[in-house]
Amino acid sequence: MFKAYGLYSHIRANELRSAFLLAGFVILLLALMFSFALLIEAMSAHPGAPFDYIFALAVDDLKRGWPIGVIAAAIWFVIAYLFHQRMIDFATGAANLSRAESPRIYNLLENLCISRGVPIPALQIIESDALNAYASGLKEGQYKIAVTRGLTRYLTDAELEAVLAHELTHIRNRDVQLLVVAVIFAGIFAFVADLTIRRWDFPFGFSPHRPERDDGRRGNGGAALAIVIALFIIALSWGASVLIRFALSRSREFLADAGSVELTKNPDAMISALRKIEAHAAIPTMPSRMQYFFIESPALHPESGWFATHPSVDARIAALIEFAGGRDVPATPEGEAPREAEAAFLPKDGRAPLASPRGPWSSAGR
Repeated sequence: MFKAYGLYSHIRANELRSAFLLAGFVILLLALMFSFALLIEAMSAHPGAPFDYIFALAVDDLKRGWPIGVIAAAIWFVIAYLFHQRMIDFATGAANLSRAESPRIYNLLENLCISRGVPIPALQIIESDALNAYASGLKEGQYKIAVTRGLTRYLTDAELEAVLAHELTHIRNRDVQLLVVAVIFAGIFAFVADLTIRRWDFPFGFSPHRPERDDGRRGNGGAALAIVIALFIIALSWGASVLIRFALSRSREFLADAGSVELTKNPDAMISALRKIEAHAAIPTMPSRMQYFFIESPALHPESGWFATHPSVDARIAALIEFAGGRDVPATPEGEAPREAEAAFLPKDGRAPLASPRGPWSSAGR
């Protein structure tokens, strides 16, 4: 079980990151409130007011307004906890999938869970021709695995089982817990920071229309310096989404791939699944913040380097070959459907292969 579900240190690290992000959410919210106060005081101060005077007024505003900020954070935590799955479903377009609708997927997942003695997550379907999947949830009884319609049509049973095992490993490794906390709980900062830019007078327990307080002190550039510092704090809050990316280690995908192989004993199936998914993973309508959840980035043009949400498929396959003894398979020619999976699909209803965002399937060359 240790090998199947990754290093326990990885699970512990995910739990610590989740706690850090929740605490950081409150701290950054208070910092954002202070930047509001600093901006408002700088804009309403008497011309020539010194910086220390403006700063003191902003600190006074924060002292009076921080309880509202903490209460707002607590309310958001409750909302996110109760409705996070609905938010995720709305963002991804995932809908519940019953056993009667797809006994094949349920049987594959059930066999995996029985082999490890773990509860069976609920299954969902995304009506997209792309090949992709993700897992979500915060605790036992809430976990779900979502797959695209294209994944169920064009992957063989062995490949689909490998993908389900990959997502099941994410659940066991607490990767999904960290993702939900980062994207849903702390992800609101992009909205708050955006609101800050558009409306500096958003109420947080203080008012920019207080009677002018002028104790006779004067200075040069105090207001300008206060505005620069406030905007800098806002930029840091906006950059929280970037910091969150660093909390979401890309090593989670390597560990999930390894966990899939341990569960299925079939590294070749994981490798061939990744090759098919690689060229047909894109879901153009998928919000950027949801990309972290998927087995491969659903972006049309995935980011690379430090800002990539996933390691490259080549790197993941290289790890499977080196450490799991897998064999790489030739990539499916661009524009041609995976023949083995397509052959299993077409006789059932006779429909032509479906289009994929990163390169339409084609019957050319048959």
